[in-house]
Amino acid sequence: MTQIRVVLADDHPVVRAGVRALLKEEHGVEVVGEAADGAAALQLIRATAPDVAVLDVSMPGMSWIELMQRITEEFPAVKILLMTVHEDRAYVQQMLQSKGHGFLLKRSASEELIRAIRVVMNGGVYLDPAVAGKLHNRTTTRAGMELVAELSDREEEVLRLTARGFSNKETAARLSLSMKTVETYKARACEKLGLKTRAQIVRCGVARGWLEGA
Repeated sequence: MTQIRVVLADDHPVVRAGVRALLKEEHGVEVVGEAADGAAALQLIRATAPDVAVLDVSMPGMSWIELMQRITEEFPAVKILLMTVHEDRAYVQQMLQSKGHGFLLKRSASEELIRAIRVVMNGGVYLDPAVAGKLHNRTTTRAGMELVAELSDREEEVLRLTARGFSNKETAARLSLSMKTVETYKARACEKLGLKTRAQIVRCGVARGWLEGA
């Protein structure tokens, strides 16, 4: 089994120690470095090129949004999993808009961290169940209108993979379609559902249950 190489960044030594101990027990997962602030995390990612970066949202030195943007620009293959005590939906929205791959509450870490890492590593989008529930509640009314629109099987397949974090290229490969065809199906589906941003697509995916068991 290929090792999933993980960088852990959190300014609390106790949190890092707990997460490190948890990951150490998991076969196929390796912590390749730790950092206590945003700048150090970026340098560490440059030095180790991990598969997954587990980042706290409240570190000194650099905002988590800037850190995510820098990682995304320099290392688009690195999956970014945010871990935080904050349950505010705004954090999830910002994470999705910044092209992050997962959002995990620290209180859920012991049960969900391994699953979250494997989900994002496999190309999915992971949302902590507690946060996903809030997003679902918030989008129920609007999503109810969206759900009225009928998608073709291909449109739904393409949009489902998009909601889970797959790029157009990855979606094309999975469905044995051309990039142009995928883009067409995606555009049609988004037009039918009134979706314009990645965050809206993910919220739609939550409402439709596309992210469950990802």
